[in-house]
Amino acid sequence: MQIDFHHAVTYVVARLAGFEHEKANTVAHAAQYVDDATNVDLIRFDNRALFSRTASAHKMIDTRNIRGLANHSTWLPFHFLPGNGGLPAGQNPDGSFIEKIICTPNSHIAQDMVSDAIADKNKPYGLHRLGVAMHVYADTWAHQGFVGEINSINDVDDASAKNTTIFGSIMSKIKDNVDNAIPPLGHGRAWTYPDMPYLDWHYKNRNGVKIERNNTRDFCEAAQHMCLAMQRFREVEESGISEQDMAAIKSFFLSFKDDEGEKRHEKWLEILRNGSIPSIDPIEVSYPIGEDAGSWKKEALGSSFDLEVHPYAYSS
Repeated sequence: MQIDFHHAVTYVVARLAGFEHEKANTVAHAAQYVDDATNVDLIRFDNRALFSRTASAHKMIDTRNIRGLANHSTWLPFHFLPGNGGLPAGQNPDGSFIEKIICTPNSHIAQDMVSDAIADKNKPYGLHRLGVAMHVYADTWAHQGFVGEINSINDVDDASAKNTTIFGSIMSKIKDNVDNAIPPLGHGRAWTYPDMPYLDWHYKNRNGVKIERNNTRDFCEAAQHMCLAMQRFREVEESGISEQDMAAIKSFFLSFKDDEGEKRHEKWLEILRNGSIPSIDPIEVSYPIGEDAGSWKKEALGSSFDLEVHPYAYSS
């Protein structure tokens, strides 16, 4: 999934779960920031406090992916949560160890993760942790069948979509020639097919089995379960997303067919401004990051991100 879902749709779902704007904004920002937290440097403050940042993301094509530790500390926990073959913790699926770490939608492990996040609801970082958990939870639908490390189980052949212009005839030939050069990490060899909310696609896995995927159906299911989880967090009735609101969400999934997640994201922000979701009044939502005014990083570190500037002024 990309920023259109992890930020905008997470915000929409949080509002439909009953969160008011500011809290929904925090959950959605934290959910998206999982994809943007790429720094690992140690930060020093002027009160002698230290903060060691954990990268929850880096690009699919990145030298860090060659190192096992990068996969285990980034891709496995944050993007391809091991599904344990659909079994509860403490049980073992048939087959080799790799079967345990295949990402599975709404697995028992994913549900345990959500429950742990809800248990921290009263902590100062309760909403932030919920946002991180919602990112990982949603990805169990989008990334199902793949593993967050380099392994042949991630091999993809003959990937094809019915309703997209991605990889036209010329690009398809280029893709066929270069995809085998991409490490079999996560869904890298399926390109961005798993991330497109409107896509109906299929591929053959390493065993030659044809896998059919309908992203719209999967993304709607993910949104529904996220809403139920956030209602549990709020300790209210778990009514989920209404038929009317879900119909609107589904229509936008199918309508926004830009290849780039950022463009689809802008369209989601526009429908929020226009009040196009039945149960949400018109609202201005944004996602400031980096040196943008209002970004969490700027508020925490001040005007300069120069790592040569030591120490930073400490702020709670």
